Formats: sequence, C-alpha cells, structure tokens
Amino acid sequence: MTALAKTVFALLLAAHVCLAAPAIFPLKDIRAGQRAVGRTVFKGSRVEEFQVEILGVMENTGPGQSVILAKLSGGPLAETGVMQGMSGSPVYIDGKLVGAVALGFAGAKDAIAGIRPIEEMLRVDPAPKQIAARAGSGKLQELATPLAFSGFSASILEKFGPALRGLGMDPLQGVASGGAIANELGDASKLEPGSMISVQLLTGDMNVSADGTVTAIDGNQLYAFGHRFLATGPTELPFARAEVLALLPNIQNSFKISQAKEWMGVITADRNAAISGVTGRLANMTPLEIKVGATTYKMRMIQDRVMSPLVAQMALASALETDGRAIGSATYALRGRLDFDAGPIDVESTYSGDVGVGSVASLGLASPLALAMSSGFDGLKLRGITLEATPVETRKQVQIADIAATRSVKAGDEVELTVVLSKENGIEDTRKLRYKIPVGMTPGPINFTVSDAASANLADLPSSSTAARSPEQVLAALRRLHTNNKAYVRVWRPGNSFSIEGRELPEPPPSIAAILAKGQPQGAQSSPRGSKVAELEIPIDGVAIGSRTFQVEVRE
Repeated sequence: MTALAKTVFALLLAAHVCLAAPAIFPLKDIRAGQRAVGRTVFKGSRVEEFQVEILGVMENTGPGQSVILAKLSGGPLAETGVMQGMSGSPVYIDGKLVGAVALGFAGAKDAIAGIRPIEEMLRVDPAPKQIAARAGSGKLQELATPLAFSGFSASILEKFGPALRGLGMDPLQGVASGGAIANELGDASKLEPGSMISVQLLTGDMNVSADGTVTAIDGNQLYAFGHRFLATGPTELPFARAEVLALLPNIQNSFKISQAKEWMGVITADRNAAISGVTGRLANMTPLEIKVGATTYKMRMIQDRVMSPLVAQMALASALETDGRAIGSATYALRGRLDFDAGPIDVESTYSGDVGVGSVASLGLASPLALAMSSGFDGLKLRGITLEATPVETRKQVQIADIAATRSVKAGDEVELTVVLSKENGIEDTRKLRYKIPVGMTPGPINFTVSDAASANLADLPSSSTAARSPEQVLAALRRLHTNNKAYVRVWRPGNSFSIEGRELPEPPPSIAAILAKGQPQGAQSSPRGSKVAELEIPIDGVAIGSRTFQVEVRE
C-alpha cells in the first residue's frame, strides 16, 4: 500500500469511527452478567433477534486480541447451538454495537460463542492470527466458513476437503443454490446488520459459495463474518444477498442452508478480524467453459491467485468424473486455452489410468494456472478459460521399455536411436530416431534419456524456474512445458548446466563457462544436473510412462 493510499485509508477509517463512535459499546466497559441482543437470519431474509448473556472477556487470545465470551439463546439456538453462517451476527448492548459472533466450541451442548469486538473489526490488520483460547476440554475457534457446493460430484469434496478445511472452510455438498445470478446489481437497501450474504467463488452450472452475516454498514461500506475468510488482505470477491432456506442442527457443527439471490457488491479486504467491502459495484469474474463429450458447463469464477486455480481444478475434475467415472480405466484428451492479458497459453495433453484420472487431468490445468497467477505480474490477469475433453473408456498407457544406440561415435556422426514402447496389450512399438552429433563436440560421454512429460519437466525445472522479469517470460516458460501425449528424448552431457532467462546454453566454450560459473550475469543460472544439448519428440497414441537412459561415448 502506497503512503498516499495509507493516508487516504486512515482518513476514511477515522471518518468511519467518528460516524460510528456513538453506536459502539467499548470493550473496556464489558462486564460479566450484562444482557445483550443479537441479530441474524433464521429463515428467509428476515433479520430476527436472539438473546445474549455476557459471560466475560478472554484477554490475549492472540496478539492484541480479546474475545467476549457469551451464551446465546432464543429462536432455534437451543436446538442448533452456534451455527456456521452466524459468523458476523451483530451483538448490541443498549443499542450500541459490541461486536460480532465469530467463534464457538465444536460439539458444545450449550450455545456458547465468542464475540469479536467491533474495535478489532474496524482495525487495519491484514495478518492472520490463530485463536488459541481454551475452556475446559474444548477449544474456542473461529466458526468454520460453510463452503457450499452444487453441481459437483460427491467424490470431489472427499478429495479436496482436507485442503479446504486447512483454509478454515467446511465444504458442504449440495447445499448451494446453483445457477447463475443475473449479472446486475440488486438493491443494497435490502441489506442490514444481521442480513445473510454469500461470497461467490464460482457461479453458473457449478456453484461454490461461502456464507456469513453482515455485522455493520456505514454508507456503502460493509463489515461481515467477524473473522478472516481466506486471509488474503486486499482482494476482489463478489458477494450477493442471501436467504436462509433451512437450518440443519448437527451434534458437531450446525449450519444454515442459504441461497444467493442478487449481487450486492465486492469484498475488498479480507483481514484477520473481518471481511469488508463495498456495495454498488460488480466484481470482475473470469468466464470458465468446460466441454466434456456432449456436455458443456458454463461458469464464472473469481480472480484470485490462490483460489482461482483450486476452483478451476475442482470444476474440471468434477466435470470429467461426472461424465466418465472416478474408478475404472479411462483416457481423456484435453485441449483448451488460458487467456491472459499478456497472451494465451494453449493446453493440450492426454491423461489415462485406472483410478482418479479426472483429478490427475485437472492438475494439468491447475499447475500452469497457479504458476502464472502467482507470479504477481499485472499482465497475467486471467481473462477466460475454455477447455474440451474427449473421453475414451479404455486405458491408453504406453510404457517406455528401452532405448539403445551405437556405443561409440565421432563428432559429426549420425546416431540411430532405437526406442522400445510397450503397449497395453503387450505389443512392442519400436521407434527409430536419428540425431547428428554436433561438429566440434568435445570427446566424452553423451546421454540419451527417453522419458515421460513429468520427468522431462522435472529435468528442465531449474532453468524454467529462473525468475522471470516480465509476463511474457512467464508465459514463454509455461509454453515450453512438456505434454504427456509424447515421449521426449533428452540429449545431455554430464557437468554443469547453464541457462539465461530460462533458455539452455548447451556446451558453452570453457572461457564462457568459467565466467558464468564464477559471477553470473542477471538472469543467468547454473545447475549440476547436466547440460541439455538437444531434445527430440516421439508422438504417442495415449500417455507415455517411464524413463530410460543410454550413454554414448564421443571419441576423438
């Protein structure tokens, strides 16, 4: 954040505090036994009151943090306890805002909650901190953000659930509304403290949303949740007004089932103590289109360097497993394009196997997407993703069985390589390739390694990972990634490898090699993995698996 931005933000925050100060009940005046009133939605969009008894203040639950411990009652709370989706529900004493329901005890018999003081919610605090307060055998923890999925296969939540829960979210299958929300703004006056909102990560034929409650509204500024969502700091996440369809009591964690109704605005900050945003504008979302066989899925997803690759990966994996199967032999030929401001990346690969082929294929999408979006360049803003997968209900794997060649050659000679591939039916497929040893190559060993795409990418990783200085360099490195519908013959020599800005510099003259090894210029990199001299490609009808190496001696 620039100095000017910080100054402007401080002035805005000061103005906000001045406006809201008469309505704030300060933490220092909180006492055990005080009675308060909370506001939340139990059904539809009507905000209802519930009763709050202050139990005390737990100090130093985190750096500079305190939690107000309270017992909630009224409405369905005796049956449900503190629910997921209540995060952000405002609590008042004498009409003054105390804070927001934000924490609870998993599996607790009574509706005991932790209230985040409003002073902390208004404080600039982008760094996530863990709540470590304990009471008895239970742990006071942030209420998990219910992450609702619709249009997804059940197996996807099982596979991605641990990663999502590690981010503080509780994935729930089939409880999102699904369907696209009309791309227009609704009436922000329908929102009030206690209203439900839904942060939409993916909308359309598949839907992923995170629901919570509005704590405070000041003009077009909104505060909600009472805790972090993704802890990303500055962000751009679309949110909609939501209605509660039902409450689901649960021994471990009860939650609200809600439905997004209309766009309200954009979450602009995701901090430790709250998320905040503005009403009155639409967030930028990325079109995502996936075609599997005869079925096409059309969606829009958030633009976030952490969550966008994960959301796209889950959507593709679900589409593939819904069309095909999660268990059993399958093959997918994947084609598509990732469009960035700085240019496109074409996706073309084949995936085959017996278990979880859809998940493996989805990783082939997520990896380049994550690498590009995490680079931090403005020119790598994602414009759209289009993918088409052609399914074949058989396994089409080709094992790399062997490679052979003449043992001894001279510089300038042509080497005939024999690569043996073993197909599913045990039939061997022999391929012949020719490679001319460069004129002037110094005597010594030269290696020919035939491998699958994963091994080839790993061998090139040191040079590909050289720090890029422009969006174009990032895209160029990603375009050089190998695809697994080919086998690759890497021609290389032992010793140090040199690269400049991701490009191999094979066999530099000794004087140049000495200079590079001693003091490398900007963008240069050395590695002891061996120097790649050349690379040959072998097209495969299916997926190549394995690796073999043959060494040839270059004699004088």
